Amino acid sequence: MRIAALLSVVLSLVLAPAAARAAKVSVAVAANFTEPAKVLAAQFKARTGHEAVLTYGASGQFYAQIANGAPFQVFLSADRERPERAEAEGLAVAGSRFTYAVGRLALYSRTPGLVDGRGAVLRTGRFAKLAIADPKTAPYGLAAVETMRKLGVYTALKPRLVQGTSITQAYQFVDTGAAELGFVALSQVATVKGGSRWIVPAADHTPIDQQAVLLKTGATNPAARAFMSFLKGAEARAIIRRYGYNVP
Repeated sequence: MRIAALLSVVLSLVLAPAAARAAKVSVAVAANFTEPAKVLAAQFKARTGHEAVLTYGASGQFYAQIANGAPFQVFLSADRERPERAEAEGLAVAGSRFTYAVGRLALYSRTPGLVDGRGAVLRTGRFAKLAIADPKTAPYGLAAVETMRKLGVYTALKPRLVQGTSITQAYQFVDTGAAELGFVALSQVATVKGGSRWIVPAADHTPIDQQAVLLKTGATNPAARAFMSFLKGAEARAIIRRYGYNVP
């Protein structure tokens, strides 16, 4: 009994410092990055013991919340504009901003053969509804509008657009059949079998440089700083690539 009690005390002394060092970080995640973020969070916890608590949504809405005091500590945006603004306006730690992924836009339909390899379906009128994310708050929605303008079809298609509050909702419109096709993040359909898709050339819209920034609220949180470092590592970069993103 004495030996068992002694071992229990020793074990508690060994584990206590590790438990004390483990912490949580609150991360605002752009909706398009939902699936890779889940995998990254699991690997981050396995490697460090820290827990990344993820909240998903549109980058523009997150920025408004952060500016109004929302307690996020790390911001994974779907663009570079909002992290730049956060840094310039004193909401983020200067010099912490970096591009963690470069997104790709895709035109997708659950219907095989509807979307061709050049996006010519946009000119055919063979659909009633086209889903996009809100271009005012979601960078992928803005990229979709820029693509349609470049193709010269935006004015004709505007009455058919169904806007989601985020790229997640835009994808849901297509997945549930509320829209026959839609502009989504390539990462959302990278592992989806069937259907039809067109990967939009990167030159057709402003580059979707997705940037991360450490917010002032997370400046002294070791878990927040560790998560930022983890995102730059080889393991995280491999996961990000697996979901259809480019990594600078």
